[in-house]
Amino acid sequence: MDMKILGPLLLALLAATGNAFFAWGQRKAVGVENTFVFITVTLSLCVLLCLLAAPLSGSVNYSATLRSNFIWAAVSGVGLFMTYIGFNLLYANYGASGYTLYGVLSILTTSVIVGSFLLKEPLNLYHWLAILSAIVTVALFSYGNSLR
Repeated sequence: MDMKILGPLLLALLAATGNAFFAWGQRKAVGVENTFVFITVTLSLCVLLCLLAAPLSGSVNYSATLRSNFIWAAVSGVGLFMTYIGFNLLYANYGASGYTLYGVLSILTTSVIVGSFLLKEPLNLYHWLAILSAIVTVALFSYGNSLR
C-alpha cells in the first residue's frame, strides 16, 4: 500500500487508540471531585512518557526549543489545556459517545481553520466533500441527542 495513504492512517490510528484509552480512563475514574486534579495526574504521566521518549526521536535541547518557539509552545500549551478540559468535561457529562462531536468538530477546526485558512494547505474536492460530510454528521448527531 502507498505510504501516502498508509503512513497517515497508521499515525491517525495511533492517536485514535490513545484517545480511546484517554476516554476510557476518564469514564472509569471514580470519586474525582476536581476535574483539574485528575487532568494533572494524567498530564504528569504524559509528560514523563514524553521525557523518556524524546531521546528516541533525536537530540534533546529544551532550552533552545523554548527560546526559538516560545510563542508556538504557548499556543500549543493553551490548546492542549483546552483539549484536556474539553475531553474531561465532555466524557464525564455526556459519555464517550460525545467523542463523535469532538472528532467531527476537530475535522472542521483543524483541517479547515488551521490547515486551509491559517497554514494555506490545499484542500481538493474530496477534502471538501469530507468536510461537508462532517457538517452533516454534526447535525445528525446533535439531532439524535435531542431525541434522548
